[in-house]
Amino acid sequence: MQTKILFITPPFTQLNTAYPASAYLKGFLEKNEVSFAHCDLSIELFTAIFTSDFLQEIFKEADDLKNFDFPKVRKLKDIYISRVDFVIAFLQKQDIESANKILETNFLPKGHRLQHVNKAIQWEQGNAGIIDKAKHYATLFIEEIGDFIHANVDEFFAFTKYAEQIATAASNFNQIDEFLNSQHSLIEDKMFDLLEAQILEHSPNLVCFTIPFPGNLFAALRCSQFIKQFFPTIKIAFGGGYCNTELRSLSDVRIFDYVDFISLDDGEGPLLKIVHFLEGKIDINQLERTYVLEKNKVVYKNKTPNTIYHHKNLPAPSYVGLPFHKYVSFLDVVNPMHRMWTDARWNKLTISHGCYWKQCSFCDVTLDYIGNYQNTTADDLVNKIEQIIKDTGITGFHFVDEAAPPKMLKALSLKLIERDVKITWWTNIRFEKTFDFELCQLMATSGCIAVTGGLEVASDRLLAKMKKGVDIAQVTRVTHNFSQNNILVHAYLMYGFPTETEQETIDSLEVLRQLFEKNCIQSAFWHQFTATAHSPVGQNPDEFSIEIIGPIFEGFAQNDLYHKDPKGADHPKYTKGLNFALHNYLNNAGYQENLQNWFDFPIPKTTHPKDLIDRFLG
Repeated sequence: MQTKILFITPPFTQLNTAYPASAYLKGFLEKNEVSFAHCDLSIELFTAIFTSDFLQEIFKEADDLKNFDFPKVRKLKDIYISRVDFVIAFLQKQDIESANKILETNFLPKGHRLQHVNKAIQWEQGNAGIIDKAKHYATLFIEEIGDFIHANVDEFFAFTKYAEQIATAASNFNQIDEFLNSQHSLIEDKMFDLLEAQILEHSPNLVCFTIPFPGNLFAALRCSQFIKQFFPTIKIAFGGGYCNTELRSLSDVRIFDYVDFISLDDGEGPLLKIVHFLEGKIDINQLERTYVLEKNKVVYKNKTPNTIYHHKNLPAPSYVGLPFHKYVSFLDVVNPMHRMWTDARWNKLTISHGCYWKQCSFCDVTLDYIGNYQNTTADDLVNKIEQIIKDTGITGFHFVDEAAPPKMLKALSLKLIERDVKITWWTNIRFEKTFDFELCQLMATSGCIAVTGGLEVASDRLLAKMKKGVDIAQVTRVTHNFSQNNILVHAYLMYGFPTETEQETIDSLEVLRQLFEKNCIQSAFWHQFTATAHSPVGQNPDEFSIEIIGPIFEGFAQNDLYHKDPKGADHPKYTKGLNFALHNYLNNAGYQENLQNWFDFPIPKTTHPKDLIDRFLG
C-alpha cells in the first residue's frame, strides 16, 4: 500500500500568509517519492466564516442561544451581512477601487470599533494611503464581527487561535477531554465540512496535523475525532512546536483515542519512518522520536542513532497547492514594523536550523529546535529562494530563524546582490556587535527592510544574568546602525525576570523611551516572563532565586511553570502601565511624559540620565 498524506494546518494561525511546516515537509517527502497534499484549514475556515451566507447562520445561532452581547452589531446585522464578502475580497486583493468604496460614508456600519476609529492617523499621500486607510477600517469591521462571534456563538473563537485557554498549561487531559465530548459549535461543524471535502478530494490514508501553538491543539483534536468517526481506516499523526515543547513527558493514553502517532522535533525523519511503517517496510520499533500506543500504554519509539537529515541537504520548501489568493492582509496597528506580522504575503524560510548562541537562561535551549544548530551555504539559500519565488510568485521573505547568524546574513546579502535576485526580507537576530554600519548597509542593499531581536529587560545586571551576551550600550549602537540604513527594528521586551526589582523595571522603561525617541527602534512588544520546563531557569530555579510551585504534572503537557519570586517586584501590576507607555511610543508620542503618568500607583524615579542613549551613540 502506497501512503498518501494529507497534511493540515489546523485553525487558527497567521491569516496573511502560509504557516511553513507543511511546505517544508512537502518539499522533503516529495523528494522521497511520497504522495503529499497540504491544506491550510486555518485560512479555509476563516474565509468560510466571513461570508454573507455563514454570517446569516451566525446571527440565527446567536438568537437561538439567546445571547445578546454587542447589540449594535446585531442591530446592524443586515449591513454586516451585505458588506462582508466585499470587505474580505478587498483584504485579499487590496485594489484602489474597492478601497475608495469602503471609505465612502455609510458603506461600513459604525460598530463598536469603527465609531472609535483614530481619525488623527496621518496616512500616506496618494493611492497607498487610501488603500492603507481602507485596510484599517476593513480590519476593524471584521474584528467587530469576530467580537460578536466570540461573545455570542463560540467562546473559543479568535483570529489566530482556537480554544487556546484549555490547551495552555494543560498538565492533564481532563478539561480537553471534557470539551471533546461536548456538542460541536457552528464553527466546528463548518470546519468538519471543509475537512471532509479535503479527504474526499485527496483520499489520504495518513492525515498529519502540525500543532505549532496551544491555540491549534483543540481544533486538531476535533478534526481527528471527526476522522476517527467517519473515516476510521485513516491513520492520524501529530507534530509541531506544541508537541515538541509540551508533550515530551506524555503518558496519558486518552489522546490516543484521537491520534495514532505523535512525533517530536524535526518532522522529516519521523514522518518518513511512519510512512515506511504503514507501508510494511519496517516494524514499529524502527520509528524515530514518535509516541504510539502499545498494550494500552504510551510508548516512545526512538531507534538510535536517528536518521539525520541535515539542514544543508534539505530541498526547498514547496508552497505549491496552498491558496495564496485567500490570505487576508489586516492592518490593525498602523506602526510600520508592527504591521508586518499581519500585513502582506511572506514566504517563510529558515537560514540556519537552531540557535548559534543557545545560552539564554530563559530560553528552551535544551530542545532540538534551539540546541541543534546547523548551517548551509549562501548559494543553497538563494537557490531555494528562486525556487520558492517560482512556485508562489511572491518576492517577500520572512527568515524565521531563532537568531540568524551575522556571517550567514553577510554571505546571503552578497550572494543576492551577485546573482541579482531582488527580494524584500526581514529576520530575527541577536544584537551582535558584528552588525556594524557596513554590514547593515549591505543587508539593506540586498533587500532587508526589518529585523527583530530580544532586548528583554534593559538592565545590564539582568542581561548578564540571562546570559544574553549583550549590554545596553551594544544594543544601542547596533539598533542605531540598522535604523541609519532604513532597516526597521522591533525589540522583544520582558518584565518579571527572576529577582527583577521595581527600580529595574522602571529603568528598563526609561531605556525603551530613549531608544524610541532617538529612533534606534521603531517597534516593541512586552511579555511577562514565564519559567519553562526546558530552560535553565526552569531546570535550576535555585540558581535564579525562585521557587517552582506548579503545576503538578499529570501525564499530558509540561512546559509553562508557576513560580514565586521572593526577591523580585510584584510583576503583574506593571502590565497595564508598561503597555500604556509602549502604545504611545509606538505612535511616536509620549516621549516628554513623566514615567509616573503611565501608572496609577507610585513608582520610583528612574536612575538613568536623560542622555543615556546619546552617550552611547556619542
